[in-house]
Amino acid sequence: MAAVYKALSKPSKTSTSTTPIPTRTKQRVLILSSRGVTYRHRHLLNDLYSLLPHSRKDAKLDTKTKLYQLNELAELYNCNNVLFFEARKGKDLYIWMSKAPNGPTVKFHLQNLHTMSELHFPGNCLRGSRPILSFDSTFTTAPHLLLIKELLTHTFSVPQGARKTKPFIDHVMGFTLADGKIWIRCFQISETAVSKSDKPTTENDENEAPDLNGTSKKIVRKTAERGETKISLVEIGPRFVLTPIVILESSFGGPVIYENKEFVSPNQIRSDIRKSKAGRYNRRAESGMENKAKRRDLGLRTGTGKKKGELDDDVLFA
Repeated sequence: MAAVYKALSKPSKTSTSTTPIPTRTKQRVLILSSRGVTYRHRHLLNDLYSLLPHSRKDAKLDTKTKLYQLNELAELYNCNNVLFFEARKGKDLYIWMSKAPNGPTVKFHLQNLHTMSELHFPGNCLRGSRPILSFDSTFTTAPHLLLIKELLTHTFSVPQGARKTKPFIDHVMGFTLADGKIWIRCFQISETAVSKSDKPTTENDENEAPDLNGTSKKIVRKTAERGETKISLVEIGPRFVLTPIVILESSFGGPVIYENKEFVSPNQIRSDIRKSKAGRYNRRAESGMENKAKRRDLGLRTGTGKKKGELDDDVLFA
C-alpha cells in the first residue's frame, strides 16, 4: 500500500503542467538515553521510537556532562531534532529536547510515567502512521510556551513522506497544560459502523402532527447515509507528564533564556522529607533524655541515683 501511494504521489515525466512541486519537510529525531536508565524508562524510549517512524535510535551515551557531543551524533545520523533521556540516581528521569545544531534546548522533568505494556491500553494504532497533534489553547499565552509548542511540533509531528511512514492518520497525541506541567496522552481514532438500532429512519417522512392549538406542524426525519461510522478515541499510551525546567538558547548549551522558578528538584524534596523525619526523632530523643535526667535527680530510678538526705553535701552547701 505504501509503494502504491508513493508511485501515485510522484509527478509524471510527460506532464507539462507548471504547478510547483511542494517541498518535503525533512524532520528526523535522534532518540537515545544515558547510562543508568531503568526498565520503565527503556520501555518509554521504545514506545516513542515505535510511534515516531521518522526517528533514529542510538546506543547509550556514556557522559552526562559533555552533552554537546549529541550535536555531532545528530549530524552523523542526519537528524535535526534530539530527544535525550538523562537518568539520575536510578529513579529520576530528565528529558532534553533540542533543535540541532543551533538550538534552542528545553529540559523537562518526567513524572507519572505509564508505558504501553504497563496498563494494557486497549487501543492499537497502525505502525508507521502519522499522528494528529492537539495542543491546549494555553500554549499561546506566554512566549516560552509558544517556544515549547514549536519544539514539540517539530519532534512529534511526522512529516509527510518521511522514512517508514504510511499514508494513514489514525491516532492523536494530546498536549494539555495544567498546573505548570504538560500532560501528554495518545489516543487511537477508532471508527465503528453504526448499527441498525442506532440509525434513524432511512426515508424522509414528512408527517403533520396536530399541535395543542389545533395547528399542524411538519416532522422531518433525517436519513442515515450508507456506510456511516461512529468515531471514538481509545487510549493507546504511553502517558506521562513533563515539567519544564530551563530553556537554553543554543543546542545543549548557551545562556538560559527561561527558568522555571516554581520547580523543586526531587533531590530537595527527598532531603526535606529526611530532615523532617530526623527532626521528629531528635525531638523525641531530647525529651526522653530530659525525662531520664529529671527522674535521676529525684532518685526515682534504681541504680542511676540515690535519694538525697538532709545531711548530704549538695543539700548542706547548696
